Amino acid sequence: MRSLLILGLLLLGGCTSMPAETDISGIWINQAAIDAAVQGQSLHESLNTHGRNLEWDINTHTGKAQVSSGFEMGEGQLLQTSPNAWTVDYNGYGTDELRLDGKRLTQLAKEYVPQQVFSRPSKTAKTGTRWGNTFRNALNAAYLGGQWKIIGGHGTGQIVEFTEDGHVSGLPGTDRFELCLDGDCANQGAGNDTLYLGTGELSDTWIFVRKGKQLEIFQTINQSRPDEIPHFTPGPRQWLLEKQ
Repeated sequence: MRSLLILGLLLLGGCTSMPAETDISGIWINQAAIDAAVQGQSLHESLNTHGRNLEWDINTHTGKAQVSSGFEMGEGQLLQTSPNAWTVDYNGYGTDELRLDGKRLTQLAKEYVPQQVFSRPSKTAKTGTRWGNTFRNALNAAYLGGQWKIIGGHGTGQIVEFTEDGHVSGLPGTDRFELCLDGDCANQGAGNDTLYLGTGELSDTWIFVRKGKQLEIFQTINQSRPDEIPHFTPGPRQWLLEKQ
């Protein structure tokens, strides 16, 4: 009986998961893109500079890795190649190479794709929410969080608050927002930062400029024909907000 017990313990020891310091399971976000935007770079430029992949969700136990951009998600098979290196294979349709460097996860550069660096988030989105929401929540909190005062436009004097989960209060005629990160939503702004503002199921595209403690929100003018993809340029300024 004692021999069987020892054998069982040895077998369990052989199945022990990798050390915590080299286990990359969990969520990683593109914190560098968030930091650049908060420090004054336009959101559009921040994402172009620091890479379009915004969030990794990795499970080393199942060998699965999911990566989210601003408009789509990819899933691949995770293969460990050394103690601090992994390959993500997208079923023969390409690969990504990941490296763990202390508290940073690096996605190595490849043709047309720059190197990207990811960090552990301070908090993760609720289970079952939209993919990429941990990055979105962190961006919303850092980039638009806190109180803003309307100093120009309808509702002057009111306090506006943007929440990390996409709700807004104090901005007349709207109760939710979404920053445009990629895809048609972002491209239609022709290089300008854009966001959706709406209430209920209805929303419109607006152009915004965030400089320091001021946030300008402009109406959009569509320069395309009705049968073409929209191409927005800034129209009249709707609101001027100042961070409190």
